[in-house]
Amino acid sequence: MERIAVFCGSSNGASPIYKEGAIQLGTELAKRNITLVYGGSSVGLMGAVADTVLEMGGNVIGVIPKLLAEREIAHLHLTELHTVQTMHERKAKMAELSDGFITMPGGAGTLEEFFEVFTWSQIGYHQKPCGLLNINQYFDPLNLLLDHMVSEQFLQRQYRAIALSDSNPSGLLEKFMAYLPPAIKTYK
Repeated sequence: MERIAVFCGSSNGASPIYKEGAIQLGTELAKRNITLVYGGSSVGLMGAVADTVLEMGGNVIGVIPKLLAEREIAHLHLTELHTVQTMHERKAKMAELSDGFITMPGGAGTLEEFFEVFTWSQIGYHQKPCGLLNINQYFDPLNLLLDHMVSEQFLQRQYRAIALSDSNPSGLLEKFMAYLPPAIKTYK
C-alpha cells in the first residue's frame, strides 16, 4: 500500500485521546512509508494526522474544496494540495489517489465519507480496504449497527466484512495488508 486516505474530524473531539490517536496513526503511516491522502485542512484531527506525517518526513496529499480553502483552513505545508470545486470532487479525487480508506472519529461528514467508499466497495467501484480506527470505542455503536443490518438482512455478511475495525493503527494496517475483497454484489 502506497497511499491511504484518512477521513476524520475537523475538530479534536471531547477527549485528548482522539488527537493522540491521530498522532499515532500519522506516526504509523510515516514509519511504513505510506503517503497520507486527506481533506487538506490544518485544523482538528485532520491537521494532527497531517502534521505528524510531515514531522516524520512523510508525504501528505491534501484535497480541499475551494470554499474551505478560502476560509483559511487549508494546510499550507503539504507535499501536494489539490483544490477542487465541490465536496463530490474532493471525495472522488481522494478515492482516485488512494489504495485504502481509514475512518477516524468525526461527525456526519466523516461518516458520509466512510459510507460512500464502503458502498462503492460493495457494488464494485473499487476493491480497496475500508477501516474504522476505533479510538476510545467511538465506532462501537456503528459496528453494532452494521451487525444489526446483517441480522435484519439489509446487509449481507460478506459485505459486512468490508468494514475492518481496530483500536490500534498498527493492527488496522495489518488487517489492510491481509484484506481480501468480497465478490462484487449482484442483485439476482
